[in-house]
Amino acid sequence: MGIREEYEKYEDIRLSKYACKSIDSRGRREYEVECDIRTKFQRDRDRIIHSKAFRRLKHKTQVFLAPEGDHYRTRLTHTLEVSQISRTIARALRLNEDLTEAISLGHDLGHTPFGHNGEKILNSITSSGFQHNIQSLRVVDILEKHKDKQGLNLTYEVRDGILNHRGENSPETLEGRIVKIADRIAYLNHDIDDAIRAKVIKKDDIPSDVVKILGSDHGERINNMITNIVVNSTDKNDIMVSDKVQFATDKLRNFMFENIYLNKKAKSENYKAEKILKDLFAYYLENTNKIPKDTFLIKEDKEIRVKDYIAGMTDRYAIKKFKDIFVPLPWDK
Repeated sequence: MGIREEYEKYEDIRLSKYACKSIDSRGRREYEVECDIRTKFQRDRDRIIHSKAFRRLKHKTQVFLAPEGDHYRTRLTHTLEVSQISRTIARALRLNEDLTEAISLGHDLGHTPFGHNGEKILNSITSSGFQHNIQSLRVVDILEKHKDKQGLNLTYEVRDGILNHRGENSPETLEGRIVKIADRIAYLNHDIDDAIRAKVIKKDDIPSDVVKILGSDHGERINNMITNIVVNSTDKNDIMVSDKVQFATDKLRNFMFENIYLNKKAKSENYKAEKILKDLFAYYLENTNKIPKDTFLIKEDKEIRVKDYIAGMTDRYAIKKFKDIFVPLPWDK
């Protein structure tokens, strides 16, 4: 029995009956010979980590556009925090950590530069619209490459979790549902932390009933939210929270929108990001030959090519391209 088979046997013995075990995966869109060492979900995780789209997350905005300081979150650090929270929950519930981690690491690969503002801008200017979860699936299915082929050829369960980590639809696996709720736990808490650092809000501004239920600091809130999920989801075929914690979470989210996500100070640079993306979009629609050939599929129409290219940009790359195209350079005879 090889290493992979031994681990699959371990999963069968150790994991909950509600877990998605590697051997039970619905498989890949294209057949592949199994790895001798890694399970299907471990291979998916590794492909995502080694992708170019994953590396670009380190220079994509989470909430604060171009913040001064080394400690503000980026899309990459958000992704890692989601992964950590997800794995903690999965381990406690005896669900599949590898599947949970793979979904976590891939869930935001399709995010735009300039955070959710960039997503809104692309959605408003493209005829087909834009949603980052759909684009994340497009990244792993088509835009990234594996062994010189288009797409990473991930398993059905990882793809399902990436697509359905947001919105009304629920992932089919409990592991995917963990990521969906861990995404919210991560961004609510780290965005508070960043907002306090940026002096957009003060710690005392957080509603008192939220503090009473969830806790007064970053670590306490995360621990209490995770513990509540574990207590309410153990030996159940769903991922659940208590009514009290759900109430506090919803109230905290409303507070965040009112005081951070729509705050004029936090969003003071958004109009610049809007101009950059709209001008780049218009330029590349007229000059698709200027888009690097390895960033789109030739068979796609030009609007989709431009959307793929701009969505894949980091904040600083978008700014650089804008300067290169629209800002006059000093002339030296």
